[in-house]
Amino acid sequence: MLGIFQHVWLTKFPAVCPRTHLVLRVRGRRTEIGVHTIRIRFVDESGTELLGGEGTVQFGEPPAGVVDVEAGAVLVFDIPLPRPGQYAFEITLDGELASRVPLTAAVVGA
Repeated sequence: MLGIFQHVWLTKFPAVCPRTHLVLRVRGRRTEIGVHTIRIRFVDESGTELLGGEGTVQFGEPPAGVVDVEAGAVLVFDIPLPRPGQYAFEITLDGELASRVPLTAAVVGA
């Protein structure tokens, strides 16, 4: 989401916000070369998972002299929004919370 849209206005709930893009850049050090587990959850304000998935990211050997490694991804979701309120994408890497991207949803004119 890159912080571009962190609030959506909708005419009614429940709703689905189609084609929501989440852009990730995972960075590490040369010592973290290899395969890592990544999990993404879309949760409501009580922490209930509304959407989620898990996969892996692999850091390859960087060129000589380069100490940082990175991998990127653009993920597209149709996110469910059952009611107005606070939501978030939670990204964990190797079981540790790495980032939390907030999103709020409200009724137009409310």
